[in-house]
Amino acid sequence: MYNKRRRFIKLVLIIGGLLSLLTLGAWGFQFTFFSSTYHAKHVVKEFYDLEQKGNFSDSWEYFHPAMKVRFEKGAYIQDRAHVFLNHFGVETFSYDITEVEKLDTWKITADGEEWTDVYQMKVIQIYKGKYGNFSINQCVFAVKTKGEWTIAWDYNQ
Repeated sequence: MYNKRRRFIKLVLIIGGLLSLLTLGAWGFQFTFFSSTYHAKHVVKEFYDLEQKGNFSDSWEYFHPAMKVRFEKGAYIQDRAHVFLNHFGVETFSYDITEVEKLDTWKITADGEEWTDVYQMKVIQIYKGKYGNFSINQCVFAVKTKGEWTIAWDYNQ
């Protein structure tokens, strides 16, 4: 009788522990993949993955509407290819996204519209080209606009 009771208690503890792990795992999955931080960082990753491949036409599509006003699509495609591929003599680059931070509000320019739902992150692009190895450090902003995450760069002085 004592052994049966002991086995039953062990079984209950094992099942309870497994249920707890599953619950925590599901919560962690939901927190990670449905969080704004995840989506903001993901859109920046998607943008730079396309830039790495030289697919500037598709990366341009990720821009916030205010960025699209700054860069006509055809000019952006030509400039990016010309400067990075031709002038720097690189075929591709690697990058790191660090320092993800939620901002209460942010403006693309000092006199611009104030935005909410903004994440700032540091992107470090590492190039190896004919002029040696170099990197570009840039603050990049993920901005939620009409339910979609978009990319913006800082033009504040």
